[in-house]
Parts: sequence; structure tokens; C-alpha cells
Amino acid sequence: MVMIMNNLDNIIKEVDEQIIKDKRFEYIDIVEEYYSNLVIESFKKEQLSMSDLYGTTGYGYGDVGRDKIDRIFANVLDSESAIARSQFISGTHALTVTFFGLLRPGDTLLSITGKPYDTLDEVIGIRDNPSSLKSFGINFDYIDLKDNEFDLEKIEKYLKSHKVKVIEIQRSRGYADRQAISINDLKNVVTFIKRIDKNVIIIVDNCYCEMTDIKTPISVGCDIMVGSLIKNLGGGIASNGAYVAGRKELVDLVAERLTVPGQGAEVGPSIDMNKQILMGLYMAPSVVASSIKTNIFASLLLEKLGYKTNPNYKHARSDIVLAITFNDKNKLIKFVEGIQEYSAIDNYIKPIPSDMPGYSDKIIMASGSFTQGSSIEISCDGPIREPYIAFLQGGLTYQYGRLAVINAVKKVLNEER
Repeated sequence: MVMIMNNLDNIIKEVDEQIIKDKRFEYIDIVEEYYSNLVIESFKKEQLSMSDLYGTTGYGYGDVGRDKIDRIFANVLDSESAIARSQFISGTHALTVTFFGLLRPGDTLLSITGKPYDTLDEVIGIRDNPSSLKSFGINFDYIDLKDNEFDLEKIEKYLKSHKVKVIEIQRSRGYADRQAISINDLKNVVTFIKRIDKNVIIIVDNCYCEMTDIKTPISVGCDIMVGSLIKNLGGGIASNGAYVAGRKELVDLVAERLTVPGQGAEVGPSIDMNKQILMGLYMAPSVVASSIKTNIFASLLLEKLGYKTNPNYKHARSDIVLAITFNDKNKLIKFVEGIQEYSAIDNYIKPIPSDMPGYSDKIIMASGSFTQGSSIEISCDGPIREPYIAFLQGGLTYQYGRLAVINAVKKVLNEER
């Protein structure tokens, strides 16, 4: 390992040369240009003005800027309607509000990408909680992916033997060692499901996946989608919030669960968030492109050093997350420490595995971000459980992301010496 450490600069040079030779960034640049144009055209369509940047207080009546933001998000996400609000505290909160907005006692929620992300365990009732969906008499079941693909046979059998109100699809991997769901795979499974039951509502947890492809989940037939603004679409600028987008009647139900029945999206003060949300969306195409480039650089570098990455270097990206399998607790910890050392904020602090709300395992997390918990800036986290996988996300710029990855790799190599 000493030899590898001494030769690291040459390995990095090989990685850079191979990325250029393979034109691995070419499609990323195409998608970035597409969304940059779409965002600016949406701003022009709504005739954004300086007065739209200043928020309201109290009830939020007549918040023209907030309402324009909703329409801009709907246009960018190819949806009939959208709400993008600071009243959502996270993607998990937005999903929770969406579930409670659409499901009623006796209804069934089915996940077809396996068990959802850990923070939804108590929301659904997988772990007991008196405020869960289960406590309201809402049923839940899930079908695992099969070799990284939807298990169509089991899905068909389940839908023909159960009345399912809502199907949930989690595109990104969470803490599972699987691939993200591509837009093409999403399109195929939606078409398959709708042939069996055209009335089932398909929700997509789109966190980490926005602007990775020219089409959105709504473009390929999904009914409603949810995402966080401290991830892709916040562009590293929005300090909190989330969005829900899709069919108008469904978004309206979610809005009435977020606020008050009968008032819905017409209330909710934006305070000082309008400028942050708009600037974040404006920067998002560039930031997401940088995050994916960081992901690709990291995957090739780590593969050359003998580690398994998912997705691997050649695989198309459908989210900004890279899973790196270390099979060693100490190497996982050292990699996360290395990312923290090259973060913007609190880079002098050493992350340690800790208990966190919503998780059953201890979590180690590097997120030295301007916004607490922001995954899009540069972050890395993972549960302390075998096979000890680090989940790398973000990079506000490719250069900052690249520097952090190189430092994290050096920490791992020093651990091996």
C-alpha cells in the first residue's frame, strides 16, 4: 500500500485522462444545458421581478412570489401542479405529508423497491409509533427488487390479489447496495402497472435524482413526485424545504394536509425563502452536473484501488449517490473523516459513529455544509454495519468534490499502511 500511496498522483492522472478519453462528462453537460434553458425560460414565462424575491409573514395570503415558484417548479418538473415550500422540513417530511394526504384508513400502500429509507420506518409503522400510518389503519407491504430490477411477476400477482391505493417507488438507493432506478426502468414499470390497475396512484421518492436525466418521473406517467430542497433542486443555496409535484388534484390534497383543508396552497408564508429557493433552482443544473462528475471521478479512482463502487464507472447515473463498499469498519470511518476534512464548514471536526433519530444503526456522517444536513454540497455517510458501505453525495463544484475525494482516499490508504 505504501507503493500505491506514493503512486497516487499517477493514478489520479490516469483517471483524469480516461474520463476525457471516454467522454464521460458529455451527456452530463447536455442535461445541464437542457435544464439551464428550461429554468430560465420558466423564469421568463412567470416574469419574475425583484418584488417576487421578498416573502410574506403571518398567513401568507397573496404571496405572489411563492405562487410563481410553485408554477416554475411545475414547469421544470413537467407537472400539472407543484408546491415548493419551506414548511416542509425535509424530504421525509414531504413524503409523510404526501402519504397522509392521499391515504385513508383501510387503504394499502405498496413499495415496489423494497423497504423504504430508514427514516420512514416509524412513519409507515414498520417500527411502532402511535402517529404512524399503521396506527390510522393504513396497510403497508413491500416487494423487493430482483437483481436490481422490478419483480414484475410479484407486482402483477400482488395487484391482482390486493386492492392497492398507492404504490411508492424510491429511485435512489437509501442505505441499500443497489442501483438507482433509471427513467427508462421507471417508464416501463409504470406502463406495466397501469395496464393492471389504471387507478393506482404512483408516488416517486425522487430525492437525489432530479436533473440527472432530461425526463422526469411525471414525464413517463408517474402521478406524483417528492424531493428535498437541501438536495438537488436547492442547488446548495436553499436552506430548507421540499417540493411535491404531479397531478393537480393530488398536489391539492397534499397541500391541504400540509396546511389546512379549504386553504391548501393559498396559505403558508414564505418569510425570506423566495430568493433562496429561486437562486437554488437557478444554480441546480450546474450543481447537479458537478455532483455527478464528482461521483464518476470517485468511482473510477476507487475501482483502480480495488474497491467496489455502485454505480461503477461505466454505468449511467440516475442519482448523485455513489456507494463504496469497504468491507472494513475502520476504512469506512477514515473515508468519511477525509470528506469532512475537505468540507467548507467544521472541517476541523472528526465525525464519529452516533445514534441518529430515525435510524436503527449508528451512523457516521460527514456533512460540513453551509446548510445542516445538505447532501448536495459534499457529504458522505453510512451505517456502521456490514459490509461497511460509504454513501458519497454532492459537490457544489467539481473541483471541490474532487479535492474532498482525493483527501478521503489518502486517509484510507494511510489506514492500510
